Amino acid sequence: MSFNKKRRKILKGVAAGAAASTLPMPWIARSGFAAEPIVLGMPLAQSTAGGVADHLDHLQGAILAQEEINAAGGIMGRELKLKVVDIDIFSPEGCQTSMLKLVDEKVHAMTTPFTLAPIPTIDATVKYKAPLLWGVTQRNYTDHVAAHPDKYSHCFQTDPSEVHYGYTFPIFLKDMKDRGLWTPNNNGIHIVQEQIAYCQTISRTLQEAIPASDFELAGITDIQFPVQNWEPVIQEIKRKGAGAVMLDHWVAAEYAAFCKQWRADPLENTLIYMQYGPSQPEFLDLAGPAAEGFVWSTVLGVYADEMGTAFREKYKKRWPGTMGLCYTGNAYDTVYFLKQAWEHVGDPNKFEQVCDYVRTTKYRGVCGLLDMNNKWQEGAHYPDDGHPVTAKTLEDGMGQLYVQVQDVEHKIVYPDVLKESELRPFQW
Repeated sequence: MSFNKKRRKILKGVAAGAAASTLPMPWIARSGFAAEPIVLGMPLAQSTAGGVADHLDHLQGAILAQEEINAAGGIMGRELKLKVVDIDIFSPEGCQTSMLKLVDEKVHAMTTPFTLAPIPTIDATVKYKAPLLWGVTQRNYTDHVAAHPDKYSHCFQTDPSEVHYGYTFPIFLKDMKDRGLWTPNNNGIHIVQEQIAYCQTISRTLQEAIPASDFELAGITDIQFPVQNWEPVIQEIKRKGAGAVMLDHWVAAEYAAFCKQWRADPLENTLIYMQYGPSQPEFLDLAGPAAEGFVWSTVLGVYADEMGTAFREKYKKRWPGTMGLCYTGNAYDTVYFLKQAWEHVGDPNKFEQVCDYVRTTKYRGVCGLLDMNNKWQEGAHYPDDGHPVTAKTLEDGMGQLYVQVQDVEHKIVYPDVLKESELRPFQW
């Protein structure tokens, strides 16, 4: 069985258990809870390729929060239930069908990592208007929300948008260079870009940021998911000879394959950067020692501070094995933020009041400070890169984590206030 098929099988099994837990039961059988449950709807990819890893991480983070909350007495004396439905993240129609199923179930809120059809996804919820909190990470989507504030007043992006991957990359490179942690062969940046809108936006914003930086664009190479063979791309990287390469892709298993092929025929001292995909467990599970030295980042990640470390420890105890560092913490934070909002309002059926609380209240979780009180209703990004929506200090936003694989573990190397280790020389 392939690794991705195994993950899908696990997700189906766990999701089935979560979904079954929402079946009607006599109140006397619900462990002493004296009222009808509060139900959180979770559209999660169980059968489509490309999103299963993140969606399983999101489910497991939510289950951990659910178990803790119910063990402590629930929410206002009511049990928290999860209602899971399958979703095809690539299909606009499939996304709408899944969201409408949850509307029919009359859930009190919804959360999911992302879909690749965000506008059709939220359009299916506008008549119902239960709070929707998700880490969709797309500025095109939040621009649409900002343009129609009344229609989408219930839609919240629980992380900064993907534009910051592009805008912040030269800032990170300059810091590593200025501190003597990396001596580039030259100041060229080579972009290897996938074709989905998310990746194209990252490429565009990096290209916008480069002219004002210490770096220059060395070239752009197109790739198409799924990438079956990285050898032609590696030869193009060597031909262009840039000091840094951004692999603007998103699939962990394919990143792992790149690491193995790169080690067989590398370009000495070139910094290879990957955005977010290595946060998924299968990256380290598949790449192993071949991942050593590679750099990646995420605008949504579990910190390694006291709060983040405590979460990592209990998550690993509950879900043994390699831990995902992105949507695990995001789901955990989302469930607790909703609990806080429901308790403040006093009634989870008062959707408008709950949304007002979510919009105007800052929440500090294991992934940092979440502040969505802006017209985009998205998390504020740290460090400030001169673009909306950013924070001047870490305490006012969500830190983008730059991570290097060191001794087959993920170690935060930037920003300085969150780092676990310094950037190490590459072993190629």
